[in-house]
Amino acid sequence: MSIRSLRGLPDESQTIDTTSRVIDRSTFASYQEELAATAEERAVQRQHPKGKNTARERINLLLDPGSFTEIGQFVGGSMLEGYLGAAVVTGIGMVDGNPIAVYAQDFSISGGTLGEAEGDKIISIMDKALELRIPIVAMLDSGGARIQEGVVALGQYGRIFRKTCEASGVIPQISVILGPCAGGAVYCPALTDFIVMTREHSHMFVTGPDVVRATTGEEVSFEDLGGAQIHNFQSGVAHYLAEDESDAIDYTRTLLTYLPANCDGPSRTWDYEEGPQDLINAAELSDLVPESSKQPYDMVEVIRRIVDYGEFVQVQEMFAQSIVVGFACMNGETVGIVANQPKYEAGTLDVDASEKSGRFVQFCDAFNVPVVTLVDVPGYRPGTEQEQAGIIRRGAKLIWAYANATVPLITVVLRKAYGGAYIVMGSKSIGGDMNFAWPGAQIAVLGADGAIAITGRKELAAAKAEGRDVDEVKRKLTEAYTRQNVNPYLSVARGELDAIISPETTRQTIVSSLRILRTKDRSHPGPRRHGNMPM
Repeated sequence: MSIRSLRGLPDESQTIDTTSRVIDRSTFASYQEELAATAEERAVQRQHPKGKNTARERINLLLDPGSFTEIGQFVGGSMLEGYLGAAVVTGIGMVDGNPIAVYAQDFSISGGTLGEAEGDKIISIMDKALELRIPIVAMLDSGGARIQEGVVALGQYGRIFRKTCEASGVIPQISVILGPCAGGAVYCPALTDFIVMTREHSHMFVTGPDVVRATTGEEVSFEDLGGAQIHNFQSGVAHYLAEDESDAIDYTRTLLTYLPANCDGPSRTWDYEEGPQDLINAAELSDLVPESSKQPYDMVEVIRRIVDYGEFVQVQEMFAQSIVVGFACMNGETVGIVANQPKYEAGTLDVDASEKSGRFVQFCDAFNVPVVTLVDVPGYRPGTEQEQAGIIRRGAKLIWAYANATVPLITVVLRKAYGGAYIVMGSKSIGGDMNFAWPGAQIAVLGADGAIAITGRKELAAAKAEGRDVDEVKRKLTEAYTRQNVNPYLSVARGELDAIISPETTRQTIVSSLRILRTKDRSHPGPRRHGNMPM
């Protein structure tokens, strides 16, 4: 029976009276299926020519086959008028056998705009995720607030903002931007833990090009204003730049495999047996890291030599590249990794690197993920640009994250750690549980060259005046300073390091430390609800 013929059915023994129409029960289920199929066909016709999937196709890509249970399918619609529900699809499904909640905005219905029905569905699925204590993934593709519903639509955004904040730190929240996301709507993903954007179709901005043109006279394209590359390379809003929708959803699935279901859930673990490749990787570490502290190398290659199967999932790979953060496994246990990247800007800490790593450490602490810190840092980046950008205020965010973290913190100094940057990178004094260094690592207020330029200023000036070999005098001063102040064994003697380890034993040392710290007490140490993080 077709949708149109369902109106005015004759009275039968098994009927349902819906809005003054009588429908035979035996045809009701098939009617629902036909209506859903018609709506999906319409969505395909509107989305596929743009190179975009429909809301349900996106959900099917994310979830294990056949695991999706839709919730509130016809909310906001009228089956008897022949159209299907609100402009958002919500439900529960599985990723690698673990339950998650998901909602996907449907651009084929009213441009995916948000009104009262859409807001109610989103809030309902978020409540369900909190009740079940499972992660939630939002797939966003919307024209924003529905103009026709005015303040009602705006009020729904406010309720979603509040619900997102309520869920923050309780369950993981991931936003996948697969189309436009503009105006107040951008703050829905901004409040979540991770944002994934596609290279071509996703855009995020508070005010669009037309408004910018009208108010400032500036001509700017969608891409230059809020495209995926801007938010991955420059603003730091996004955490992954996907080539297309499949790549975005695949990254989301991968990310979920490393995360616990909620803040009280156990860390994700897998069975792992070390093999010959682990020994080969360990032997290669010494050759990967040059002895000269001024010679760059790729820290990511070091990370891949110490984690299980060499698999490392970076977060915000394109942003603040002087520091690397991401997830990996060590002996089958999920860990978060924070590491300086000497390949970019010598691995210095700047405002962006501080915020990037600080927020990552804070996420790991919220969800009971141990943090492994690999240090090779010459200091905070100097200059008027950094000072004027707020390096004092924004750099303090990294301090806050480490100082308040209660998860196991394991730190290894590879080559150097100078000044304030040494302190904030998981040092023993700021809360590191187990701290180690490679032989020859340099830990001091300043590097030898900078220190001698200050402390040896008079001797160097006298040598020059007396006609002595200034370079030789500088070399001797440098050797003495290094022996007296930079030697890592001094830090061991002071208790700032637990041991000096060889590069080959780095993985083994970290794994042993994780095992020791597995029962670390994470109870809150004081009566306050929370402090006042520098924002």
